[in-house]
Amino acid sequence: MTFDDLGLSAELLRAVSDQGYTTPTPVQEKSIPVVIAGHDVLAGAQTGTGKTAGFTLPMLQLMQKTHPERHRKCVIRALVLTPTRELAAQVGESIATYGKYLPIRSTVVFGGVGINPQIQKLNRGVDILVATPGRLLDLIGQRKCDLSHVEFFVLDEADRMLDMGFIHDIRKVLKLLPQKRQNLLFSATFSEEIKQLASGFLRSPVFVEVARNETAHQVTQVVHPVTKSRKRDLLSHLIKEGDWKQVLVFTKTKHGANRLTTQLESDGIQAAAIHGNKSQTARTKALAAFKAGDVRVLVATDIAARGLDIDQLPHVVNFELPNVSEDYVHRIGRTGRAGNTGESLSLVSADEKKLLADIERLIKKAIPKVVIPGFEPGENEPTELPKQQQRRKPDHRRHDPSSPRKPHSNRSRRPGKGARAAAK
Repeated sequence: MTFDDLGLSAELLRAVSDQGYTTPTPVQEKSIPVVIAGHDVLAGAQTGTGKTAGFTLPMLQLMQKTHPERHRKCVIRALVLTPTRELAAQVGESIATYGKYLPIRSTVVFGGVGINPQIQKLNRGVDILVATPGRLLDLIGQRKCDLSHVEFFVLDEADRMLDMGFIHDIRKVLKLLPQKRQNLLFSATFSEEIKQLASGFLRSPVFVEVARNETAHQVTQVVHPVTKSRKRDLLSHLIKEGDWKQVLVFTKTKHGANRLTTQLESDGIQAAAIHGNKSQTARTKALAAFKAGDVRVLVATDIAARGLDIDQLPHVVNFELPNVSEDYVHRIGRTGRAGNTGESLSLVSADEKKLLADIERLIKKAIPKVVIPGFEPGENEPTELPKQQQRRKPDHRRHDPSSPRKPHSNRSRRPGKGARAAAK
C-alpha cells in the first residue's frame, strides 16, 4: 500500500512526497482511513511508529472541507493535547509540514515561555491548536481561547499524560469542548485508568493497535555489563572509538544529566543536557545544536526526551536503565525511525540486573550481552539496590510550569490588619 491508496488530497500527497515518503507505516495505514471515515479512534501506538502523521494527515484532510470562523479572537477547529513541550513542538512541525499547501493555520502553545506572543497568534485566528494542558488552561482562564467550535480533539500519549498528573486538567478541558466532535486517543500502554478515561469521551471507537510494548525491529539492541563507577569512562570510549557524531544518552535524574554532560565535556566531547529544570529556551537551543551537529551528545531524562523527533538518529545509550520497563521501549524508539536503522546500547551495572530482567520480560526477548575489553565488571560489585531505592517507586508526574495553581481557600484565613482597617 502507498499513500495514494489512503484517500488523501493532492495537496497532502504532494507534501508527503516532499518528505520522501511513499509507503505508510502500519499505524498510518490502519488509522488514516478510519479517521477520514469520521470514527473516533483508540490507538495503541508508541513513539517512533509514525503515529503523529497518523492523525495529522487525516485531520488536515477533513478540515479542507469546511472553512474556519474568524469572528472571534480564538476559534479552534482542532485541538491536540500533548504532555510535554517537545512533543507539542513536534506535532506542530508535523502539521506545518503536511499542511503547507493548505490554507489552514496552526500554532503551538506551552509553558516555560512568554504567553503574550502566543496570545497574539491566537488573536489572528488559528484552525489547529497544539497545546500542553497547563498553558491551555491559562489561556482559557484569561479568555483568550474559545474551545466551543472544536471539531477534532486529539489526546496524544495519554499514558504519559496520566503519569505526569494531568488527569484533572484533561477533564477540565473535556468539559469545555462541544458534544459533537471527533475524538482520537493515542497511548503506548493501556492501564485501567486509561481505559476509564477513554470510555468517558470516546464514542464507539475503532481500536487500532500497532506494536504495543514491542521494540522496533530495525533497532539493534545490546547490553554492555560494566562496573557502575566506570560507566562514564566506557561511554567516552565508545563515542571516541566509534567516532559517533550523534548520540542520545538517557539518565534517570536531572542532576545526573548535568553531571554526565560536564564529565563528557571534560573528556573533550561536545555535550548538552535537556531536562525539566532547563528553561524552554535552553532546551530548544540544545536540541537545535544537537540536530545541527554542533553537539555530539544530548543527555536527557525520560520526560524531557518524550516526543523528541530526530531524523536518522543512529545511537541511543541507556546510561542508566529506567525504573519503569515501558520507558525503555520509548527511549530506544528515538532511533530506528521512519524505516531507518539504529543502535541501542545499555550500560548495565550489577545492581540493575533486576531492571534488565523486567525489560526483557516486557519485550519478550533476551538482549545480547557484550563485555567491552578493558571494562570488565568487577567481581565485588553489589548486585542489589539499597532497600530504600528498591522500595521507592518512580514518580513521573511533572506539573506543567504553565498550569494554573489552585487558589488558596480563604475559609481558614483571617484578614490582616490592613484588610480589616480597609473594611472598616
